[in-house]
Amino acid sequence: MTEQISLAVIGGSGLYAVGGLTETREHIVETPFGKPSSPIITGMMEGKRVAFLARHGIGHFISPSEVNYRANIYALKELGATQILSISACGSLREDYAPGDMVIPDQIYDNTKGRERTFFGNGIVAHVGVADPFCGLLSQQVLQAVQGVGAPVHKGGTLITIEGPRFSTKAESNVFRAWGMSIIGMTASPEAFLAREAEMCYAVLAHVTDYDTWHISAEPVTVDMVIQTLNKNTAAAQESLRLLVKNLDEQPACNCQHALSDALITNPTIVPAEARRKLNLLIGKYIK
Repeated sequence: MTEQISLAVIGGSGLYAVGGLTETREHIVETPFGKPSSPIITGMMEGKRVAFLARHGIGHFISPSEVNYRANIYALKELGATQILSISACGSLREDYAPGDMVIPDQIYDNTKGRERTFFGNGIVAHVGVADPFCGLLSQQVLQAVQGVGAPVHKGGTLITIEGPRFSTKAESNVFRAWGMSIIGMTASPEAFLAREAEMCYAVLAHVTDYDTWHISAEPVTVDMVIQTLNKNTAAAQESLRLLVKNLDEQPACNCQHALSDALITNPTIVPAEARRKLNLLIGKYIK
């Protein structure tokens, strides 16, 4: 089933397909953690194979809290992807990150509550390092691609992930601003952490669709506001993706690809057979 996939794209709100793919194939993948959100589409772009997964399902019927993040990451890993770009809508918690802009965050604050956050447990423990939760090399390449098409983009900032699916109250929004958060979304956690456990590079291209609810001179965020802004940004996002794929470093010299090398703490001799089987895709090169 494994292919040589240069980049996997996870599309969020407003992005349910990638234009310009040729030689497309649809993959129905089953994982030890259940089914991913949608069939995974692979195809050729700029001479490289790209995979696409719709995070909220085709037609957007899966809420942020219901997304099977583990199955999504596992399925992309199983298909042969080593790098993931998440394209997501976000609200801005800063005046200078305006609706219509794009942001490449470099930090994340997980404020979600009831999600499965790790592949590990049930007899095997791993403490993966996520001090820098997004791949610096991939994030830089994404930034250069967006700059290359002339779209307004900001480098860096902290993305706070809330549980959703509701939007924030004004009090919550102002607290997040006081904490120093830059943008707000609902899906990067635990996606980024699972990608690190799967030893995959992961970066976020966030579309600013609104000023959340804190901005006194702007209307509070609505679904219509989000969709209108995303529709305006679609062309820039597609062109940025094409330029990213064209110039992508397919063998990044970063630590993401070896994140488990010093993270597994359980004595291999006591790891249950079922855990070995279930996690072989992730741990097979470390625990025989």
